[in-house]
Amino acid sequence: MLKRLNLIILLCFLATILPQTQPVFAVDNLGQQLNQLLNEDPDLQGAIAGVSIRNATNGEVIFDHFGDVRLRPASNMKLFTAAAALSVLGENYTFKTEVLTDGIIKNKTLQGNLYLKGKGDPTLLKEDFDKMAGELKTMGIQKITGHLIGDDTWYDDVRYSVDLPWSDEQTYYGAQISALTASPTHDYDSGSVMIEVKPGNHEGDKAGITVLPKTDFVKIINQTETVAKDRKKKLTYERAHAKNTITITGTLPVTSKGEKEWMGVWEPTRYALALFKQSLIEQGIQLSGKVKTGTAPTQAKTVHTHNSIKLADLLVPFMKLSNNGHAETLVKEMGRVVKGEGSWEKGIEVMEAELAKFGINTETLVLRDGSGISHVNLVPAAQLSHLLVAVQQQSWFPAFLHSLPVAGVSGKMEGGSLRSRMKGPDVKGKVFAKTGTISTVSTLSGYITTKSGQTMIFSIMLNNLVDEAKGKKIEDKLISIIASH
Repeated sequence: MLKRLNLIILLCFLATILPQTQPVFAVDNLGQQLNQLLNEDPDLQGAIAGVSIRNATNGEVIFDHFGDVRLRPASNMKLFTAAAALSVLGENYTFKTEVLTDGIIKNKTLQGNLYLKGKGDPTLLKEDFDKMAGELKTMGIQKITGHLIGDDTWYDDVRYSVDLPWSDEQTYYGAQISALTASPTHDYDSGSVMIEVKPGNHEGDKAGITVLPKTDFVKIINQTETVAKDRKKKLTYERAHAKNTITITGTLPVTSKGEKEWMGVWEPTRYALALFKQSLIEQGIQLSGKVKTGTAPTQAKTVHTHNSIKLADLLVPFMKLSNNGHAETLVKEMGRVVKGEGSWEKGIEVMEAELAKFGINTETLVLRDGSGISHVNLVPAAQLSHLLVAVQQQSWFPAFLHSLPVAGVSGKMEGGSLRSRMKGPDVKGKVFAKTGTISTVSTLSGYITTKSGQTMIFSIMLNNLVDEAKGKKIEDKLISIIASH
């Protein structure tokens, strides 16, 4: 029912951006109200606000406030990444994962090595490895005499984007990028595990801890305590550098519902291999050799190919949940497909070339990654609003628009990062926009249907904030002003 409702909202929104006679828009009054807020809000004192508002039909600039000033975009960078990926790869593009061997099957034994070759799929789940192992079982294989070898050479071996803060190393949103990786849930946070912590039955008990997927690839050190119901919940998670040992400390009230936390793993290629080996064992397939990384020989035969969901479908968790791993994977994939090298350097070259086709002035941009986590990225708000005008003419625009969070609409895969914001009748369901947050930065860019029935395109970029959380409130006020016209 939610999907049908969301589709109806989307179709109605699309109808508003088709060429039509536009109602009169009170530009002067709008500018006065916006300028007053931008000039007088105390939380913007000492900060920089770049705002660009355009008519969705013809791209005309309706309002500009430092729109040509380069600012840090945070996750609004993903608008560039998504548009470039859709243009380069296509909305029906899928990632492949291959199971290969250089041996022969004889007497229910695979005499040789088994290779798991990743080609960038960020959506692989434990159940997918189960299916791969099941395919081998149906082939009659009960034993493998050689090694299980993970091949992640589809991309380079650089795991972190150039400006990723060291403090983000253990986080799910700073997880390592590999051509062979795995995700714990259908949110597809590749290269991470989900940890669920629940209180014990009695005060003084350690909390119960569950890791998803079930794996011994990570080791949990439980230093928690279940406390009285009137005590505060306070848990901390820390993964040791270059290891997969996660220490959980703190308190959890006995009546608490607990909490979930996602943590990035060290070396996602070996993480995927560990899950695949586990699936082989569960299918009754014995592995005699070691588990290691390497390169599948060119003469190896493909015994199974797994295809990911389509790019148009991947865009939903990517954009609505602002998934950094998806962004960086898409950058490397574009580099691999177009330049033959799955690296950030080549991928960003492809992005810039593609953005130029949309009329973006790439000479004024500083692009360092695909997710926007870098504090070195610089983008003018006017270039983002220009992109949002240009992509409306593309055949894949419905998929692009559908991937954006929707103001005030509940559900992770509907409202996304805007599901708890802008719930008033003037804006709920009428704003399709990408959020962005890094320290001292808050951004919001997208489409809005105003009171007069006109569709406007906006980009709001707030930088040098003392408290980026207050930037969200300013954005909501600005959107409310736009919506009222």
